[in-house]
Amino acid sequence: MTPLRTARIAGVFYLLNIVAGSLALVAGNLVVNLVASASYIVVTVLFYGIFRPVSRSLSLIAALFSLLGCVAGILSRLRLATLPVNNLVFFGIYCLLIGYLIFRSTFLPRMLGVLMAVGGVGWLTFLWPPLARQLSPYNLAPGILGEGALTVWLLVKGVNVSKWEEEAARGA
Repeated sequence: MTPLRTARIAGVFYLLNIVAGSLALVAGNLVVNLVASASYIVVTVLFYGIFRPVSRSLSLIAALFSLLGCVAGILSRLRLATLPVNNLVFFGIYCLLIGYLIFRSTFLPRMLGVLMAVGGVGWLTFLWPPLARQLSPYNLAPGILGEGALTVWLLVKGVNVSKWEEEAARGA
C-alpha cells in the first residue's frame, strides 16, 4: 500500500472514530463506543507505519500508548476493569508523540504537529480530575481541533509521497 493510500485510509478511520465517539458521548451506546475504539486501533496501526520512517522507536512508543488507551477504554466500558487514571491521559501522551513526529517529518505540515501536541496537553489535564472538570469543556477543544485538522488533512491531501519516500530511504 502506498503512503498516500495509507494516509487516506487513516483519515477515513480517524473520521469514523470522531463521529462514533461523538455519538457514543451523546447516546452512551456501547456498540458505537466499541466502533470508535476499533477505529482508533486501526488509526494507531496505520500511523505506526506512516511515522516509522521519522523514528521507529517513537512511533512504536506512541502506538503502545494509544493501544493502552483503547484497551483501558474498552475494559472500562465493559465494566471489566477500571484504571486509576482516565484513558484520555494515554491519548494525551499519544497526541504529544504524534505531534512531535509530525513536526519532525517532512511529509506533513509542521503546524499539524503543533496542533496535535497542544491537543495532547488538553487530554493530559485528565491526569488530575478536579483540573479537568474545572477546565471543561475548554480542555477538549485543543484535542478536537488538532485531531480534526489532522483528519481533514489526511482525507484531502494525505502525505507528500516523495518526501515520505526520502525519509523512508534515509531510515533504511
